[in-house]
Amino acid sequence: MQHEQEEPTGPPAEKLDVVNPATEELITTVPVTTPEQVDRAVGRAAAAQTQWAGLPPADRARLLRRFASVVDRHIEELGVLEMREAGHPLSNACWEASNVRDLLDYSAGGVERLTGKQIPVAGGVNITFAEPLGVVAVIAPWNFPMPIAAWGSAPALAAGNAVLLKPAETTPLTALRLAELALEAGLPEGLFQVLPGEGPVTGTALVEHPRVAKVVFTGSTPVGKRIMAQCAASVKRVTLELGGKSPNIVFADADLERAATAAPGSFLDNTGQDCCARSRILVQRSVHDRFLELLEPAVHAFRAGHPAEAATAMGPLVSARQRERVRGYVPEDAPALIRGSIPEGPGFWYPATVLQGTVGERAAVEEIFGPVAVVIPFDDEEEAVRLANDTDYGLSGSIWTRDSARALRVSRAVAAGNLSVNSHSSVRYSTPFGGYKQSGLGRELGPDALAAFTETKNVFISTEESQ
Repeated sequence: MQHEQEEPTGPPAEKLDVVNPATEELITTVPVTTPEQVDRAVGRAAAAQTQWAGLPPADRARLLRRFASVVDRHIEELGVLEMREAGHPLSNACWEASNVRDLLDYSAGGVERLTGKQIPVAGGVNITFAEPLGVVAVIAPWNFPMPIAAWGSAPALAAGNAVLLKPAETTPLTALRLAELALEAGLPEGLFQVLPGEGPVTGTALVEHPRVAKVVFTGSTPVGKRIMAQCAASVKRVTLELGGKSPNIVFADADLERAATAAPGSFLDNTGQDCCARSRILVQRSVHDRFLELLEPAVHAFRAGHPAEAATAMGPLVSARQRERVRGYVPEDAPALIRGSIPEGPGFWYPATVLQGTVGERAAVEEIFGPVAVVIPFDDEEEAVRLANDTDYGLSGSIWTRDSARALRVSRAVAAGNLSVNSHSSVRYSTPFGGYKQSGLGRELGPDALAAFTETKNVFISTEESQ
């Protein structure tokens, strides 16, 4: 759940302050996009989209690959921007930039596979066309500003649409730079525009604009519900990637050392600001204590530090507001099974924290979006599945066991869209991603990603002789 998408208090801002989370220093200010500017941007996008959709598919693919190539030449620059505005360790931030490059390349490969079908019918020929929707709005979060912006933008562009991207209020800089690189690559002006602003103003203007055909939103479940209702008013298509409270299920027959060593990365990566974070560690009771013994040194080895330092595995939280939210769940002096250390001085730091969880308590059922996990014991497979499903969310999860039959049974029984066995991998650009229940609607990424940005047109051509 990306909480910075919640409605801010007070009057609409005229500019956005971009603050470095590791130093608390102001980086720059960015003008907000007004509803009037949104309307003009939609007009430019619609004009550019007509030109873009009219290109031969091979030419669209070539331009997207050129865009990927331009991004590739600016990986380090984009990584430094992401590090400064989001507080991500530099190595992670550079990986995120490379993910944009890879997704553009992958989406370009899908352009020429976006073909229609010929369906046998009596009396003629029936063919279908996959036609672009038009103008697509992508509303991206602050937790992974570059990759998630690309999840919606790259396949939408590949399918022949124009994209209007609204980045999160706290992290607009990488999106603005990507728009400049798109022009450098030769994409038509107006085809890919970035519109910084607050959700209730800029975001609402995009969602409610009659010429926007689809909205792709990643953010909190409450805001996602409002966007879904706004889209319903005009029967607008919507894809939602929302919150999560994912389980990490460790059975007694698992490789405990491997499971414990891997666990910190599953809830501390990106300082826990990840909707796929395995923040509920469900451990079979017979190995509960041994697992915790192995987990403690692994958590302490996951070093918190300045994002520019090579040894850093975990940076700060994105904002003071987010730190206060995490503190609201777990005060820093609360009893903990394991608590890590943080740097002294400025920065929105919060230590890695592992709590003994109790079924039903807030920290065990609500998405904290910080470096906090709860450990809950279970007795058998049936209870593990029940606990895993005891949440409004269903985004991801992990299952640790040496029993392949059990792994398959539990994978089928857990209500989540993305599960890993003896791994914490959730997202690959070549496989579908999305959630069950209140974790979202629709799927992103994978071989069918472009289809979500098209309309199917059916045409029948009679071959019967005229009378």
